[in-house]
Amino acid sequence: MDRLIYTAMSGANAAASRQAVLSNNLANASTNGFRAELSTYRAVPLQGEGASTRVFAVEATAGYLDRPGPAQRTDRNMDVMANGSAWFSMQALDGTEAYTRNGKLEVSPDGTIVSVSGLPFLSSGGAPMTTPPGATLSIGSDGTVSAKVGNQPANSIGRLKMVTPGGDDPLKRGVDGLFRAASGDPLPNDETAKLQTGVLEGSNVNAIEAMVGMIQTARQFETQMRLLQTAESNDRSAGQLLGLQG
Repeated sequence: MDRLIYTAMSGANAAASRQAVLSNNLANASTNGFRAELSTYRAVPLQGEGASTRVFAVEATAGYLDRPGPAQRTDRNMDVMANGSAWFSMQALDGTEAYTRNGKLEVSPDGTIVSVSGLPFLSSGGAPMTTPPGATLSIGSDGTVSAKVGNQPANSIGRLKMVTPGGDDPLKRGVDGLFRAASGDPLPNDETAKLQTGVLEGSNVNAIEAMVGMIQTARQFETQMRLLQTAESNDRSAGQLLGLQG
């Protein structure tokens, strides 16, 4: 009887984990540049006596949906969207180089170009970018940031670092929601990467698919719990029969 309990328990755990992933995706359906998280599982046959049809549900390597989100025009000069498979580089809280598709730029009180969460964007040289006080910024299609103070001519203060990950060193999502190279090393600057100004990339989460997946997963979880209840009922009945025989 314990074999049925452990088999059903593995299925229930897999359903609960998938439900958490889908819930997080749905909660970020309106987050700029968000990449939907994927959850994958594989069936592992149970070794031992008994029917060979029994399997455990084991979590497999999960990734993210690498598909651009919809373009949302804002006409704001500090909103940018990377074209193709390019990503923006920023400095994470732990000091490492991380990557994002959220191109909503802000200027902090000390003049550093940061994200909405306050993390500094990096220049092509790998350092945070600072702007002169009171400067009006403009960003070119190649990521070049120009600053204009008053009636003075605009001067280039640097170029946003954009990277294009390849198959030999793909990106992996971190616990902070940012992406990093699987090797742990910073990716090289992509001189050919382009961006659009006045546009933000939306989330690539399909809210309808996420809702349908949550309903399906909830039903799967209920099925596994009914199996556990059946196992408990069978165990109780077996105990009563043994008691009568004794």
